[in-house]
Amino acid sequence: MIDILLNRHFTEQMINKMEMEQFIEDYFKGEIFSKIEIERTPLGIRIIIHTSRPGRIIGAGGRKINELAERFKEKFKIENPQIDVKSIKNPDMDAMIVARQIALAIESGNNFKKIGNLFVKRVMDAGALGVEIMISGKIGGSKGRREKFSAGYLKHCGDTSKRLVDRGYAEALVKLGKIGIQVKIMKYLMDTFGNILSKKDIMERGIVIQKEKIEEEDEEVVEEILEGEEETAEDEAAEEKDAASEESKEKEKNENK
Repeated sequence: MIDILLNRHFTEQMINKMEMEQFIEDYFKGEIFSKIEIERTPLGIRIIIHTSRPGRIIGAGGRKINELAERFKEKFKIENPQIDVKSIKNPDMDAMIVARQIALAIESGNNFKKIGNLFVKRVMDAGALGVEIMISGKIGGSKGRREKFSAGYLKHCGDTSKRLVDRGYAEALVKLGKIGIQVKIMKYLMDTFGNILSKKDIMERGIVIQKEKIEEEDEEVVEEILEGEEETAEDEAAEEKDAASEESKEKEKNENK
């Protein structure tokens, strides 16, 4: 009986959380933001919105945030909801923001191939190890299809993929229906000691290894050249001795005659 009550309690909590997230997404429709964190504290509900444009979420003088707090009180019967807005420093490395930006661009009538290739380049230039963008739906015609845009290195399965790959999903509403956008971004790797390696660290390590190989190859080439020069010098000295001995023998023969 206790297990049933606990399951029912946590199920209701999850449903309530999903309703809150959907309410916030509908309220900020058309705005670009990443994830929404909802925490229950002794003082009440704390909501954290991660976005690349905090000014548009907060509004002039905090108008939008105050209005959202009042609507939360009315709809969910929550007293004193605390709403915080956190800025994302590198939005091109956030899968949710990239997916929402692609959705807005497609809804504006831009070509999906240009948009896909453009955002792949932007994500890779931002420092990602790999990226994959999947656009599916009625794109470029009345038949549904799927287009994939990818670059770099990306893990698709296993524990590494779950821990290191950031995932985002958004939908674009067009005349022919909904278009789904799925984005996967691999920001970094981990070595055998659990150290985080960014793209810069991996490139630096690769350059060092490449330099060491080049230096070793140069040393081997120099040694081969020196050995070859020594061998040729010894051969030339032996040939000179043989020629001198032959000349002396010919002189002796001529003198005897």
